[in-house]
Amino acid sequence: MVSDTRLYGAAIGVVSGGYSLWSASTATAMGTGGWLMALLGVVVLVHGVVLLTDYADRLGDASGPLMIGYSVLMLLNQALVGTGMTGGMGSGMNGGMGGGSMSGTAGSMGWDAGMVALAVLMLLSGVIMTQRTADDGRM
Repeated sequence: MVSDTRLYGAAIGVVSGGYSLWSASTATAMGTGGWLMALLGVVVLVHGVVLLTDYADRLGDASGPLMIGYSVLMLLNQALVGTGMTGGMGSGMNGGMGGGSMSGTAGSMGWDAGMVALAVLMLLSGVIMTQRTADDGRM
């Protein structure tokens, strides 16, 4: 039986990974930040799905720290893209549901508030998963 903690972690992983992939796929041109989000999206999505299977037991205590790591990478990428320090994902992300550009640069992605919110939620999930594992030895 899958625990509630794993179900929540899986839901957050699948939604965050899916959103990362969707965001990257709607870009007109992908820079470094876009490719990082696409790769991270695949990894997070797969991790979310694995949490719903018996393979999650093989991850053991690593699942929470992995979620924390993914979230930190997502937040760091958003900070770099938002400040123009890395290549954005092209003007396809400006405006619309993707979260408009806060940098004001027509060719860069800018901050994506949805991605930041999902990354913070993933960070909290990773902390909860890590603490839950430390408290009772299982997720």
